[in-house]
Amino acid sequence: MKKVLAINRYTGIDFRSSIGTADHPLVNQPSAPTIAEIHKLFMSDGVPLAVSAAKKAMAEARVEPGQITHMVSNTCTNSANPGYDHFVAKELGLANTVEKILLHGIGCSGGLAALRVAANLCLAHTLRGKPARILVTALEVSTIMVRSELDSIHATQETRIGVALFSDCASSVILSNGLGAQAEPIYQLLGWENQVIDDTEDDLGFDVDPSGWKVVLSPRVPKLTQSVLEPTYTTMLGSIPDLPASYSLPADFDWAMHPGGATILTYAEKAMNISPQHMRASYDTYVNHGNSSSATIFSVLDRLRAKDMDEIAPEGRAREYVVGCAFGPGITIEMCLLKRNLGRGPGRLSGLQTPPETESEASGPSEDGDVDEIETDREQEVDNKTKEEAYISEAMNNVELD
Repeated sequence: MKKVLAINRYTGIDFRSSIGTADHPLVNQPSAPTIAEIHKLFMSDGVPLAVSAAKKAMAEARVEPGQITHMVSNTCTNSANPGYDHFVAKELGLANTVEKILLHGIGCSGGLAALRVAANLCLAHTLRGKPARILVTALEVSTIMVRSELDSIHATQETRIGVALFSDCASSVILSNGLGAQAEPIYQLLGWENQVIDDTEDDLGFDVDPSGWKVVLSPRVPKLTQSVLEPTYTTMLGSIPDLPASYSLPADFDWAMHPGGATILTYAEKAMNISPQHMRASYDTYVNHGNSSSATIFSVLDRLRAKDMDEIAPEGRAREYVVGCAFGPGITIEMCLLKRNLGRGPGRLSGLQTPPETESEASGPSEDGDVDEIETDREQEVDNKTKEEAYISEAMNNVELD
C-alpha cells in the first residue's frame, strides 16, 4: 500500500475528474460497493453527464434531435441491459427509429473504436444517398471502483497502479457524411486502422468482479504498445491518397494520443521520433484530468484545438493533420488520421506540462467531467466522403467531426 501511495504522488497527474468526492458514502462504507451499487451510481450520476456532453456536441454541430440517424456508444464501466445509451437517447428526445449500437469490452480504445464504427455507418448511408448524423458517446465512471482496488491491494500486497490513474468523464461527437446542410466541421476523418497484438490478452484488461471491475495492467504494456505504433502508422498513411508532400514523417503531424500513462506517452515519443509538444494536448489532459478510459481521446482532440495549445506547437506551428491513437484490451490499437479545421477552436491559457515517468505503470506483484466543443462533459463533429475505391475515397473526403 505504501508503494502505491508513493506512485500516486508521482504519476504526474495533478487533478482527476470525479462524479464524487473523497467522502462519498459508497467509498467509505465498511465494504467495497457491490456491482449493483456501482450500477445505480452510474445511472444516477453518469447518464446525466453523458446527456450534457451530447447536448453540447449537438449544439455546436447545429444538429437537432430529429436529425440524428444513429447513435454509437461505448463504456467499460457498466454492462446493464438496456444499455445506458437507451436512457441518454430518451432524455435527448431522439426518435425511436434511431439506430443504436453499444460497444463493450474495448476499454480505453473505445472512443476511437466507436468513431470507426460510426464512420463505416456513414459510408453505408452515403452509398444509399442518405444523410447521416451520428451521435458518438463515451461514458466512464471509474473512480467509484477505488475502494475495491484498495481492498485488493491490501489483500494481495500487489502494486495495482490503476487506482492512481483513472477518472470519470463523458464525451460526445457528431459524425456526418457530408450530405445535407451542416455546420462547418472541426475535424475531417480521412482514414483509420485497427489491429490486435497477438497473445496479449493477459496484459491489459478490466476483469469483472462482485465489487465492480479490476484493472489488469502488466509491466509489458508500454513496450508492447510502442512496438505496434510505427507499422500501424505506415499502413494507415499508405491507405490515404493525396496527402500533401509535407506530411509523411510522424513529426510532420500533431498527435492526439490517449494518455494511458506517462510511460505510454514517452515510449510513443521514442518510437515515432516526436516531441512532447507534438502530444501537448495528451499531456495536458493527463495532468489535469487523468485517464478517463474511452472518453479521454475526445478530451484530447478538444483540448488540441485551443489557442494556447497552438502557441506551444513544435516550431510554433499547429499542424493541419492530426494522428489520433488509443490502446485497449486485446491489446488493441486504434489509429486514425484527421484533418483539422484550423479556423475553429476555443481559447484558454496554459502551458505544456509533461509528467515524470513513475517507477511502474503496471498492476501486479511489486516488481513491477466540462469542455465546450468536441464534448467532454466534451464535443465534436466529423465529416466523411467515399464507388469501390474511388467512391470510398470521395465518401471519406466528406466525413467530418463537429
